[in-house]
Amino acid sequence: MTKHEFTCADCGEHKVHVNPNDCGGVGYANVRVDGDEKKVCYDCCGKRDVAEMTDKGRIVLYLTKKSDRWTVTNWPGTLKFPVKARRPGYHNFAGTRETVWFTGPDGREWWGICYGEWTQICHCRRLKAA
Repeated sequence: MTKHEFTCADCGEHKVHVNPNDCGGVGYANVRVDGDEKKVCYDCCGKRDVAEMTDKGRIVLYLTKKSDRWTVTNWPGTLKFPVKARRPGYHNFAGTRETVWFTGPDGREWWGICYGEWTQICHCRRLKAA
């Protein structure tokens, strides 16, 4: 069993994350703030991702499938969007691609592409308003 203790740079809470079988995450992400490396808890990672999505209209997330349900999620899994539509396709370099559509945290429609069969990286962007 591995135990990780840290204070989140965003929310200021002291956190204890326990890995029962010595595998899995540590409960935080390392981010650079004014040149210093800080620890940010998984919940705050989700909040940062929402802010990036809302401000920039682009983000890199992950496309996952569990029991025939497709989801677009952030790295720690604290931000999840169910896929509304999915279309497999062909890509000239990667061989395959998955195109997905989902509703983002801003209530707008988003579009994502995942290239290749052996990756979950999904390049997402907000669609323009009609």
